[in-house]
Amino acid sequence: MNTDSSPLGSVAQAANPAAHRIDTRALARGIEPFDLEFSGSGPEFFRVWIVNLLLNVVTVGFYTPFARRRTAQYFYSHTLVAGSPLEFTAQQRRMVFGFLLLVGIYIAFKLAAETGQHSTVSIFMLAGAVLAPYFWGSAMRFRLGATRWRGVRLQFTATWGEVYKASWPVFVIALIWIAVVAVFTAVTRDLSIAGGGRGVARQLSAIPAAAWLLPVLGFLATVLCIVRLEFNYKSLLVLRARIGTQAGRWKPVYRDFVSIWLATVGVFIASALVFALVVALVAFGWSSHRPRGAAMALVVVMGTLAFLFGLLLASAPARAYRQARMFQLVWNNVGVSDIARFKSNLRTRSYVLLRVRNIFLTLLTLGFYRPFALVSEYRMKTESVTLHVKGGIDQLTGELVRQQDGLGDALADIAGLDLVG
Repeated sequence: MNTDSSPLGSVAQAANPAAHRIDTRALARGIEPFDLEFSGSGPEFFRVWIVNLLLNVVTVGFYTPFARRRTAQYFYSHTLVAGSPLEFTAQQRRMVFGFLLLVGIYIAFKLAAETGQHSTVSIFMLAGAVLAPYFWGSAMRFRLGATRWRGVRLQFTATWGEVYKASWPVFVIALIWIAVVAVFTAVTRDLSIAGGGRGVARQLSAIPAAAWLLPVLGFLATVLCIVRLEFNYKSLLVLRARIGTQAGRWKPVYRDFVSIWLATVGVFIASALVFALVVALVAFGWSSHRPRGAAMALVVVMGTLAFLFGLLLASAPARAYRQARMFQLVWNNVGVSDIARFKSNLRTRSYVLLRVRNIFLTLLTLGFYRPFALVSEYRMKTESVTLHVKGGIDQLTGELVRQQDGLGDALADIAGLDLVG
């Protein structure tokens, strides 16, 4: 990969009009803008994706960490920041170890749940809450430590105390659902004893309304905790990220995240109403000619598939809307100390339409359009971002390299398992 920071690299960037925008007012203040670029293509990534898919099928999913590394290397190496590509230098053995450990934990949890060991399930939920911040912190150390640009390595320097403090919503979620499971287990056990041989449906109908209110409240509280957790983690990641000795700069506040989630709920409700209206019109149109026999069976099958397809499309605009708005919020409000900042001109409507089209084409091609969809969405987001640098890019790179010493690499090697890649 080209990590050349020589003057020739700058000449090459100047010869390419797409490499950066010329803003005379910014240049007069000593600030130079660079548009991020993505040089990959759908057909090119399809070859990486199809090999990953086939090897995952052959190995029953155990090729996953290798596939993730190949995918990350492809996207990193084709992402150009100020004309130079990113590098992904993760060690494969760490990704494999982390994957196997998570698979083992998941299998143990499923066995406990399916064999009715409710106390064991509760212990697993608490243990998961305790371990989740460690996994997240290790993942951020791993990912940033494996990312390089022009020979400069990124770092995640948050202490474990800061990681666990930011993770308090995880423990609240675990306690909420331990309580919900305990109450429902007690209620259904009592109903089963009192009801004798009554069917499951009759026993469920006998559960008091107050008991059903508990999971509803638990779900709402969980959503609020997820919003808070997303804010805590994103802010901690930016503020404790380092490039050289320069720290990240973070401006968003919690209410910014809440407003995006509330707007997302509104988009979902609107999409669901449109979907319900379409279903009602189709059902009304079919009511006048009811097929029989084999034709009826075919209609039922096709109707079920169309319904599932419609549900996916109905939720797609909301998911794409939230992702676009969150991308704008973060990249318009982060920077590197006082030497660099980012701006994004991503258009929410364009991204939502692209996501809906990609989902439709992916379903229509039985999943084989997926790599093309990933590339098009990644390209739209990446190329919407502009890096504004104070001073020359080569001067900045040289300063960052001088600030970086061997201590960071040594700490990354001994700081823990770095489980998740």
